[in-house]
Amino acid sequence: EDWPGDWESIVTANNQPAPLWLRINESCDRASVTEALRRDDLAVASHPDVASALRVEPARPVRALPGFAAGRLSVQDPAAQLAALLLDCRPGQRVLDACAAPGGKTGHLLERYPHIELLALDRSSARLEQVHENLERLNLAGRAETRAADAAQADTWWDGRPFDRILLDAPCTATGVIRLHPEIKWLRTTRQVDEAVALQAALLDALWPLLRPGGMLLYATCSVLKRENGEQVSAFLEHRGDAVQALPGAQWGRNSGPGRQILPGEREMDGFFYAALRKQA
Repeated sequence: EDWPGDWESIVTANNQPAPLWLRINESCDRASVTEALRRDDLAVASHPDVASALRVEPARPVRALPGFAAGRLSVQDPAAQLAALLLDCRPGQRVLDACAAPGGKTGHLLERYPHIELLALDRSSARLEQVHENLERLNLAGRAETRAADAAQADTWWDGRPFDRILLDAPCTATGVIRLHPEIKWLRTTRQVDEAVALQAALLDALWPLLRPGGMLLYATCSVLKRENGEQVSAFLEHRGDAVQALPGAQWGRNSGPGRQILPGEREMDGFFYAALRKQA
């Protein structure tokens, strides 16, 4: 119903094996990382929209990839890598990664913006351990403050200092990454969609007051459902007079309400949605 002209291409893409996309650590030399992969009999290809992304064929266990253990590489789809690019941080800014686990975007933010003050939250202390492990492998241990806390309950963790940037990689139905998790087609229920939509709205309302005037909140999901994406952000904008959309024009995706939607398989990416909201002074 959401994508009457695209549903067939969406379900076809969902039934294809996902390519192995890597993120080159932005503190490393791209040419040397690429050459090491080629010497290991791997074919590599770049992505037109994300300079840090590299597709590797044939796929193999990531721990067997040259440079992975040393933190030169991470597994991350180009669509997910767009988050750090779109957040557009400046040195010294205070940044919140509100739903950080397992830490892929956390690591990318620290690689790309080494001089930010980053707080990485996740309500699961067990999943927060994955963030610690990822940062350690990337040689970024200690570069971010991490805290097990519910982002929607700001009174339990916020110290009153506003953030310049907030990344809300919101819990969602993951309907854009079915090719990675085909069990979603069997396990997802209408009730879970309703619960995800309610939680996303609660997170937006809870985090917006923590943003400094002039700051930006980047809302992201790996969903293709408009209730979680364009309709969710449109509803937020309707009752927040100090929020304006600020997503730049792009070659990837398509306009969907106040954001941009990537459908599964487009430009070889996972299904993702992004909306950037700037707080007016």
